[in-house]
Parts: sequence; C-alpha cells; structure tokens
Amino acid sequence: MTVMRDTVVKSLAKVTVQGDENGLIPEYEVLVNLLPVALLNSFAERIMAAAPPERKAEVEAGLVRAAYECGYHTGCGIITSESFNEAVMPMVTEGAKDILRGAYAAFTAWGWAKAGIVQLKEGERMVIRAFDYYEADSGGEGLRAYMFRGLSQAFFDLAYADPYPDGMDTYVCQQTKGLEVGDPYGEFIVTKK
Repeated sequence: MTVMRDTVVKSLAKVTVQGDENGLIPEYEVLVNLLPVALLNSFAERIMAAAPPERKAEVEAGLVRAAYECGYHTGCGIITSESFNEAVMPMVTEGAKDILRGAYAAFTAWGWAKAGIVQLKEGERMVIRAFDYYEADSGGEGLRAYMFRGLSQAFFDLAYADPYPDGMDTYVCQQTKGLEVGDPYGEFIVTKK
C-alpha cells in the first residue's frame, strides 16, 4: 500500500493549517492547539522526574491516557473530515485496514510521526514501526512515547471497536522498542484489553 501512503502524505501535507486568534486550529471539526513539540516533551519529562518511584507507572498511564482521549476525539474528527474523505476514502478498498493506513500517512504528513503499520490482524492486533515521533528526542529515561501510544490505541479503537463514542478503551498499546533508548525504530503493539 505504498502508493496509497505516498499519495495521502502528498495530499495532506498540502493542507494549510492556520491557528485562529486563540492559537487553535479549527480543522477536522475539532480544535487542536499548535504548540512546540519541546513543550510537550518538557512537560512529560518534568512530571515523570517529579513523580516518586512508586507513582511513576500511574503518571505514565496518565500521560498515555491524555494522548488517548485527545486522539480518540480528534481522530474521529480527522477520519470523518472532508480533507481525509477526499485524500483517503477514494483509495479505500479494505475498509478499516485502509482507513488505519491513511491515518498513519496523516501522522507523517503533519509531522507527528514517520510511522506505518507493519502487521495487522483486523480487530485483534496491530504492530506499528515509527522512525520519528515526538518523544524520540526527549531527555528522559526508558521507553516514553506516551503520545504515540495513546494515539495508536485511539485509532485502533476508532477502526475496530464499537462506533464513536462507545468504543473507548477496547484496546491498549504497548511500546516495545524506542528511538529514545537507541533502537533503530520505535515499535508499538496494539491488542485487545
């Protein structure tokens, strides 16, 4: 599906995203804030560093959850938007599989992550590899692609769980490799809870 991916990336990369007077982007029928990646990473690293050891797992889960909730609602706006409809839907021949492929092409087009699906068992499991993502250059310790994990879980929920908004929390995403720890790519596995 390289042709679909390349076509979607080229098409969506042309979309001009402008912030309004409040710095918000009223695109895809949702409001998205346009903030520097360094701010997200700095916040995540500071909050993780401040957490006592016995609470780090809870704080990490909270960071993933924040990204998940944003990704679930924003993702629904994206995959039902006119831009996505024009760029992706004409190439959809395999239903949810192609919509997910289009979503990861959108990640690339908008600079969120250079990522793609390497394995997919519909409704059960997905493996994603990312060669760049927001947290890849952050300064903390261990695997820490909180945003990418939350977004991947959200997109799989949107593709295979009950229709929006009833499909929340059907799947979970775990990170198994990471650029931030010296691996050649980030690897993320989404499975049913």
